[in-house]
Amino acid sequence: MKTSQLSNVTDATPKESTADVSGTPFRSRKERRALGKSLREKCPRHLHGMWKPAADRAEPVHLVQQADEGRLPELLALRHGRMVQSPFTFYRGAALNMANDLTSLPTPGIHVQCCGDAHLMNFGGFATAERNIIFAINDLDETLPAPWDWDLKRLAASFVIASRDNGLGDSIANDAVLACVRSYRENMATFSEMKSLDLWYHAIEAEGLIASIADPALRRRVIRRVEKERVHSLAEELFPKLASGTGDSAIIKDERPTIFHPQGQKPGTLESAVKKAINRYRESLTPAQRVLIDRYRIVDEAIKVVGVGSVGTRCWVVLLMDGAGDPLFLQVKEARASVLEAYAGKSVYRNHGQRVVNGYRLMQPASDMFLGWTKGELGYDYYLRQLRDIKVKPVIETFGKVEMLGFADWCGQSLALSHARSGDPSLITGYLGKSDAFDKAIATFSLLYADQNEADHARFKEAIRSGTIKVEFDPPE
Repeated sequence: MKTSQLSNVTDATPKESTADVSGTPFRSRKERRALGKSLREKCPRHLHGMWKPAADRAEPVHLVQQADEGRLPELLALRHGRMVQSPFTFYRGAALNMANDLTSLPTPGIHVQCCGDAHLMNFGGFATAERNIIFAINDLDETLPAPWDWDLKRLAASFVIASRDNGLGDSIANDAVLACVRSYRENMATFSEMKSLDLWYHAIEAEGLIASIADPALRRRVIRRVEKERVHSLAEELFPKLASGTGDSAIIKDERPTIFHPQGQKPGTLESAVKKAINRYRESLTPAQRVLIDRYRIVDEAIKVVGVGSVGTRCWVVLLMDGAGDPLFLQVKEARASVLEAYAGKSVYRNHGQRVVNGYRLMQPASDMFLGWTKGELGYDYYLRQLRDIKVKPVIETFGKVEMLGFADWCGQSLALSHARSGDPSLITGYLGKSDAFDKAIATFSLLYADQNEADHARFKEAIRSGTIKVEFDPPE
């Protein structure tokens, strides 16, 4: 069911209302909430329900091509093939498209460290250094300071698009958005009352989330999934899947088009540029982390094609071994300019890898101990982290109503924590208020924007049919 006719959105010209929040951390919570509430006069909450394409809105296919610029040309067709599969996969690969649209919408102007690509597939569980599993946002390639509501709108719309993709219908999609935004609003209010240190120490533990699942059968399934990932994500368990051989003679297996060595490079042959980049990465670590990384040496590296939005960027998997022959896999991801830069301003960091690492440290309660950045000899920026260190990713395509609504609640809570850590939760809470007025506005927007995303996906498919966009598909599993 389409919803374009269901909105009573106003035609008012959207304008950003930026608050004067200088010095607000030293004002009382009451004063900051009052300041946030006052922003409703400049940007009423009901305006967040509006979506009407601007007359000069950029052509969606052109924005996809703009996002292609600077990527590896030989992987662009595969990127397009992954994007065209459905409106949901298109949405995942079109972060720039939505960034371009968000800048035309009303915002109260309260800035936080934004994810920049906060769709529901970018949330999940991962292990802390203490081996506890927490739930948080886990893909921050586009992170940048920006209005908090941009992240929330991208997350909310993703629930509508994913729900439609699963055949759940707009009634359930609407409920999922309401659950997500209500969770964000209510948890933000809770975080606004916490002491600064308590908030910084706070994490959303998987154990607590699992215990909150009412359905016993679903709860058991989630527990089994977590335990499975605890085992299968360990480096020694990953090794036989990704590599062969032993010690310094170990090599990464080629499995095109996902993992492969560059053309003309013999497996196990290390380029000097890679060694230099890893040495520069070492400099971004603390002295204690260097002691750990120095126990390993690189034995092989290969290109790794990941996800949808990252396809075509320069991403690698690096295999390291210690003296006992125990493996460590590091993921090396190219860090390009954030899709938000053209709309929210340039990063203060000269290296985009450092920008991403800073985003992880601000938005996650705990981050990978190997997280760091570097620059390649050709001038490309990168960040590094462990490959699959107990990562529990949602299997969204299997979600029914119960799973979708529950996951929406978890994501709303997680995004609120990330924004509260880097921004001012009292300001945001003052703006949101206690009623569901803002929740309903975002639900209206999300349904409308999902319609827009479907129209953009249709234009993308037409560009492929006409030959404007080249496409290649993954081989069947």
